[in-house]
Amino acid sequence: MSSEFDIIIYGATGYTGRLVAEHFLREYAGGGGPKCAMAGRSLTKLEQVRDEVGAPADTPLIVANSDDPASLEAMCERTKVVLTTVGPYQLYGDALVEACVNTGTDYADLCGEPGWMREKIDAHHEAAKSSGARICFSSGFDSIPFDLGVFMLQKEAKAKFGAPAPRVKGRVRAMQGTFSGGTAASLTATMKSIAKNPKLIPILQSSFGLTPGFEGPTQPSGLVPEYDESLGKWAAPFIMAAINTKNVHRTNFLLGHPYGEDFKYDEMMLTSAGELGEKAAKAATEMLKNPFGSKPPKPGEGPSKEERENGFYDVLFVGEMPDGETLHYGVKGKYDPGYGSTSRMIGETGMALLESDAPGGVGTPGSFLGEDLVKRLEEHAELSFAVEDQ
Repeated sequence: MSSEFDIIIYGATGYTGRLVAEHFLREYAGGGGPKCAMAGRSLTKLEQVRDEVGAPADTPLIVANSDDPASLEAMCERTKVVLTTVGPYQLYGDALVEACVNTGTDYADLCGEPGWMREKIDAHHEAAKSSGARICFSSGFDSIPFDLGVFMLQKEAKAKFGAPAPRVKGRVRAMQGTFSGGTAASLTATMKSIAKNPKLIPILQSSFGLTPGFEGPTQPSGLVPEYDESLGKWAAPFIMAAINTKNVHRTNFLLGHPYGEDFKYDEMMLTSAGELGEKAAKAATEMLKNPFGSKPPKPGEGPSKEERENGFYDVLFVGEMPDGETLHYGVKGKYDPGYGSTSRMIGETGMALLESDAPGGVGTPGSFLGEDLVKRLEEHAELSFAVEDQ
């Protein structure tokens, strides 16, 4: 049965949802683009955002609410893909995931909440396989550059060495941008959920929290500052490692362990060499105890257009082979990672889902889309993926 729409942007009246709508207008305005609609709780606000972003006056607007499951199911029945920016997902995402699973509708979000993600895997993975729905979590800065960075490094390792790298290090070389209000709210909601359900603690602590039935080898912790001899720099813990590592291992798990069942992976943020680098790494570690400061951003708040456009990130992946050979692979992105780049990444995830023939289930961008999404990100989201000289 043909759908009325290709993509519905759910949460279009929010800060990030508006940026997603702007991405589609910028990249796909005119003939030949996807049939898109904007959805949210308030028709008045949808009309206001439609006009503010310069969308055509006849852009379809759909009223749907996270506390009205019938409205969500009706919305899903009209489209092939739903992109949702309405978080924290553990507070507002349950009914939409269920509606997509029930209707066989593809879904992508920006979730970095592993406890909730595991609950959805346990509840819906088999049903999504049956209905054909691809439920694609973490389709923004967490965790696309990392998930796909490892995916592409392993492709190159197999081509060069004939086998995947059993050990990969993800190292953030540089990043300029701000945390989103949604990220802060998600962390707060996660802490509250742990208090209510202590059974989530092992899932949050384990790198294999999203691979039910499989527990791989002990992983490097990445929680203590260290000097990386091979790179000549100090490294500090990276705040997003807790979600990214889980998604990387889930991709490996869902694809049948192409990286190996003994695969080890961690993420850290590089500072510099010498005493200054050591001090910076230790200071960054202390900051992780209170990453948002005394005034965390609120959902719906975000940086100015100038701040978004001046943001960037640069991530190095180092594949280490058993014989000592190494492979360096870089992923770089323009724009503020939490907003400007994230809005482009989820938009292109939606476009890749439209073209994908991957089977249904609850998965990751890497497991569903792989290199097809890499190509879209390079062409439409200003990311680059490349082997680097050492």
